[in-house]
Amino acid sequence: MNTVVPVSFEFFPPKTEAGYEKLLKAHDELKAANPEFFSVTYGAGGSTQERTINTVIELNQRGVSAAPHLSCIGSEKETVKALLEKYQAAGINRIVALRGDLPSGMVGTGGDFSHASDLVRYVRETFGDAFNIEVAAYPEMHPQAENLDKDIDFFVAKANAGADSAITQYFYNANAYKHFVDEVRKRGCNIPIVPGIMPITNYSALARFSDACGADIPRWMRLALQTCGDDTKRIQSIGLNFVVDLCKELIAAGAPKLHFYSMNQSAPSLAILEQLQNN
Repeated sequence: MNTVVPVSFEFFPPKTEAGYEKLLKAHDELKAANPEFFSVTYGAGGSTQERTINTVIELNQRGVSAAPHLSCIGSEKETVKALLEKYQAAGINRIVALRGDLPSGMVGTGGDFSHASDLVRYVRETFGDAFNIEVAAYPEMHPQAENLDKDIDFFVAKANAGADSAITQYFYNANAYKHFVDEVRKRGCNIPIVPGIMPITNYSALARFSDACGADIPRWMRLALQTCGDDTKRIQSIGLNFVVDLCKELIAAGAPKLHFYSMNQSAPSLAILEQLQNN
């Protein structure tokens, strides 16, 4: 499959053997889109660290670069260094550097890192150019940020610490992305900012997740999806059209790549890419 722009996909580490087989199947099917890499998420406070390590090393051996999410909050420098050395020895050359969430019940940041920028700087100083460093971006503002302007300043500081490129939280308002990129460029920061794309397959689950992470579902979109009730096929059909139109607008606005939150499924992302290719 020839994609309109380069693409990448995100997985989460499964908890069961059946889930792992499902992930590997999705991985093999998504390889048809010739992705630049697959990323693998990291649980809050590192709760899924071992599963992330094992999954990313396995995927990296299957012919497409794999990138672990690396959460630094509460971590010591030596622990992070040992983990990165393990990844380096396994042929991993890309990471997604994140602050991460505090473990449940933890007070204060703890560890040697307070912000993702601290992690980015440490990786650059310790490993040089051994890793391509991706960082997170929040076009609609990080849920814990004081305001959007300060959040953009934090992002630029993180990029200037040594990031190669950024992947955004998913969103459904292209103007939020355009505004974010414009503001970042005004501050003299020119790293690629790749939109994160979330396919729509289950409206109620998407609404819960979006409310929790601060991603806005525009009112008109919510109303259109709510009218579908439990009609899964209609939700997926309408959702596909929404996301394809979003991707077209983002590509027209200069988005350099697309990063899909696959939810360990191949069909929703491939359906979007097929529509983009055919239009």
